Amino acid sequence: MPEIPLVPVHWHFPAHPTSARRARHAVAESLPDVVRPHLGDDLGLLTSELITNAIRHGACREDEDLIELVLWPADGHYWLAVSDPGTGKPQLAHPDTDCESGRGLLLVDSLATAWTVRPRPTRGTSVIAGLSFHAAG
Repeated sequence: MPEIPLVPVHWHFPAHPTSARRARHAVAESLPDVVRPHLGDDLGLLTSELITNAIRHGACREDEDLIELVLWPADGHYWLAVSDPGTGKPQLAHPDTDCESGRGLLLVDSLATAWTVRPRPTRGTSVIAGLSFHAAG
């Protein structure tokens, strides 16, 4: 009989700056105890960066637009998908050293085992990032 996968954890957050902290805590609380010490900090950082980018670049008004966050384990990874209603395609930037922002996806690129940007079937964009995890056995 095949192993039945875990059901993904799913949240919606308002497009408001306080949502990054709330999302980071939600992800940390949902991780199994065996995973939290190994991936908790990196998943928290990825969550914060992706939620912040979605709020800044993919949402219009905080009272109408929601940011969707999904977390699930699959194929030796923990995956995050952050979706917003925007139509833009996030791309890596290489800002000058005196710029105060623009490094979020560089951080995602250096932390994540793999990441991509996908359009949503109905409206919006998803950024999906995964971190490798192999439990010590």
